[in-house]
Amino acid sequence: MIRVLIADDQALLRGSFRLLVDLAPDCTTVGEAGTGVEAVALTAEHRPDVVLMDVRMPQMDGIEATRRICADPATAATRVLILTTFDLDEYVYGAIRAGASGFLLKDTPPAELLTGIQVVAAGEGLLAPTVTRRLIDEFARRPEPARPLPRRLDGVTEREREVLALIARGLSNAELAAHLNLSLATVKTHVGRLLTKLAVRDRAQLVIVAYETGLVGPGGLGPVGLR
Repeated sequence: MIRVLIADDQALLRGSFRLLVDLAPDCTTVGEAGTGVEAVALTAEHRPDVVLMDVRMPQMDGIEATRRICADPATAATRVLILTTFDLDEYVYGAIRAGASGFLLKDTPPAELLTGIQVVAAGEGLLAPTVTRRLIDEFARRPEPARPLPRRLDGVTEREREVLALIARGLSNAELAAHLNLSLATVKTHVGRLLTKLAVRDRAQLVIVAYETGLVGPGGLGPVGLR
């Protein structure tokens, strides 16, 4: 079972999300938080697999709560899926920088939200290509890193760099397999090795590495050279 914590300052929305999660055969809710402070505390207490995190909450916003959850070794294994009504660059950039594994709007259809929970719980980032483009554009405007990340791609093979560049364009594993004419299992192996070699938690963080190493150019999605 995927254990889910719901963090939102609106009780009605928390109840709706809880009902949706608990009706899914492979998910269960372990708690509800109405503030960012509560979200951090309940994550430490229950160690959920996924936190559905609102952005705007009292006492502490969802971005800071995400940062604290992901930075604490005791809760770093928990994945954060950001839910917001605001489809803005600032929130995408801040959420991924804080360590979030995914970003969805609150009007996402219920089936897609459940799929998102499953994807994030499995260790994959949930970034649509349009969100990826906005994220990279944000990096172009904000070159200062918020935390240390690998600056070089030493030890990463040419094929893995190709996979990394395509991940930064928002391609899924299935799309990677079709584009590179590889089996899905081989693509998963390449992605897994990239996560290990670059010491990042998921695909969302791989997008950051692709930009900061110069593999993907600012303001665009094309590779600018393989190091």
